[in-house]
Amino acid sequence: MAIQTAGRLYVVATPIGNLGDLSPRAREILQTCSLIAAEDTRHTGILLKHFGIATPQLSLHDHNERQRVGEIVERLRQGAAVALVSDAGTPAISDPGFELVRAAAAAGVEIIAVPGPCAAIAALSIGGLPTDRFCFEGFLPARGAARRKRLGELAGESRTLVLYEAPHRVRETLEDCVAAFGGERVAVVAREITKMHETTYRGTLSELLERAAAEADFSRGEIVLAVTGAPQQADDESGADGHGGALDRVLKALLAELPLKQAARLAAVITGSRDNETYKRALQLKQPL
Repeated sequence: MAIQTAGRLYVVATPIGNLGDLSPRAREILQTCSLIAAEDTRHTGILLKHFGIATPQLSLHDHNERQRVGEIVERLRQGAAVALVSDAGTPAISDPGFELVRAAAAAGVEIIAVPGPCAAIAALSIGGLPTDRFCFEGFLPARGAARRKRLGELAGESRTLVLYEAPHRVRETLEDCVAAFGGERVAVVAREITKMHETTYRGTLSELLERAAAEADFSRGEIVLAVTGAPQQADDESGADGHGGALDRVLKALLAELPLKQAARLAAVITGSRDNETYKRALQLKQPL
């Protein structure tokens, strides 16, 4: 009996707007593979029709991925070459695909990246913010309280933050960013990247919030928000007791007027210090000598 050779799973990045961004290699893979696992077969069908590709599709989205994984992995084991695509950009990056990639890896299937467009990287490349280190957060929670809580946790992050946001929530998210990070943080909003109405807005968070309130187009299309990280405390700010002098000054002023938890939370936002470290220092300062 002939031994079956396992197939390959190709993780294929597709255009985020401009169809000309589909690489020749990606086109070849989509043309020659056995099956395309697509987030939305209707959406991907438009791309395939544009390039004259007739490869069969199977839907793989957030609501059916776990149920479909077994079937696709079995096809891979039998030798099929499967291309994984999302509606736009790189699969599994805030898009479906993670469960399939993990299951294929566990089954010993070879997984090949066919890289290409990614909205987060595209926005970073044109944003003019520090890119040597960055933190990708994907989509923030949709509910206001959960979103504000997460932004509070990120207030001390020193790396550039990269977020995806729905257009109808971008103004609220900017309001919450101003509250959590302060209005002077420099940020970038990139909308409709590679599309006809591509626009990049640059400024402080407060300035961007003003534009979001004044300009209707600001809240239209696919949006990436990038925010400069919290300023790191310089080594020479350390006091004689080994603690940050700037943090101590802010904490002492706030502790004189506010409860400990509230003072610590505000001090972390103001100084860019980590929440847990700020709270511990507040406890130390609050203790009687």
